[in-house]
Amino acid sequence: MAESGRPQGPRRGGSGRGDAGRKGGRSQGGRSQGGRSQGGARSQGAGASRGGGSSDGRSYSRPRRDDRPRQGGDRSAEQARYDGPPLDDSITGKELDRSVAQQLRGLPEKLAARVARHLVAAGMLIEEDPQTAYRHTLAARARAARIAVVREACGEAAYAAGEYADALSELRAAKRMNGSQEYLPVMADCERALGRPDRALALARNPAVANLSPALKAEMTIVEAGARRDLGEFDAALRTLENAPLRSRSREEWVVRLRYAYADTLLSAGRTEDAIEWFHRTVGLDGEEITDAAERVAELERRSNG
Repeated sequence: MAESGRPQGPRRGGSGRGDAGRKGGRSQGGRSQGGRSQGGARSQGAGASRGGGSSDGRSYSRPRRDDRPRQGGDRSAEQARYDGPPLDDSITGKELDRSVAQQLRGLPEKLAARVARHLVAAGMLIEEDPQTAYRHTLAARARAARIAVVREACGEAAYAAGEYADALSELRAAKRMNGSQEYLPVMADCERALGRPDRALALARNPAVANLSPALKAEMTIVEAGARRDLGEFDAALRTLENAPLRSRSREEWVVRLRYAYADTLLSAGRTEDAIEWFHRTVGLDGEEITDAAERVAELERRSNG
C-alpha cells in the first residue's frame, strides 16, 4: 500500500510467479502490477465495527455468554476472520486517502473507522507480510462487503498473498460494482497463475484494454506474452511484446518491465545474444533497480565468456 494506506496492487509480473523481473524472482512472462502504483486493482479499504451486522446483511453480533465455546474460548474460523489481526493503536484510519474515506461515509461512524483501520494496516503490510495484509482486508470485507473499494482491496491483497482464485473472485465483484476496467490485467494474471492461459488471453482481447493507461496496457501485454509462453508459443509471445513500445524513451517503470519481459522471452526462445542486448537495455532505464536485470545479464555474460 501507498502512503494513503491502500494496498496498491501487485507489481510482480504477470503470472502470479514473479514474472516481470521484480528483484527476487525470475521472469516467466510477466505478472501484472495491475494497480500497485499505476491504478489497477488497488485495494482501498473497508471494514466495520463489531456489533450489529455488516453491509452484506449478515449479522455479526457477539454471541451471548452462554453461547460461547466452552473449550478455552476457541473462536470459529469465521469469527477469527471477522475479528482480523490485531490493530496497532497508532492506526486511526484517518491515514486513508480522502477518496477512499469518502466511499466509507455511508457506514456508521464506528464501523467506518474500524474498516478504515484494517485497510490502513493492510496497506502498511502488503509488501512485507501480504498474508497478514490479506487477513486485514478480509476483516474489512466481513463488515462492508457491498462497498466496491473494500472488495478491490481484498482482491489486491489476495493477489499479493498468492491467493489467486480469491483475488479473481474479489476483483470480479469489485468490477461488477463500479464498472472499472482497470482490474483486467491483474485478473488475466490470476488466470495465468491458476493454469488457465486461454482465459488470460480472452481477457487480453477485451476491447476495454485499448482504453487503459499506458502502464496498464503494458501490464496486459506482459501477461498476454506470458500466457503465450505457457502455451509454448514463443514466437507469438515475442510478437506480442514487439508490438508494444519497447523503444519508448520514457523512463517509466512500465517501459522497464516491458523490456525485461522481452529480454527474458528472448532467452527462453534460445536467443541468448539478443537477450543479453535487451537485458542491457533494461538496465539502462532501471535506475531504481526494480528488476534483477543487472544480475541476470552479468550471469549470462559470465556463461558466454566461460
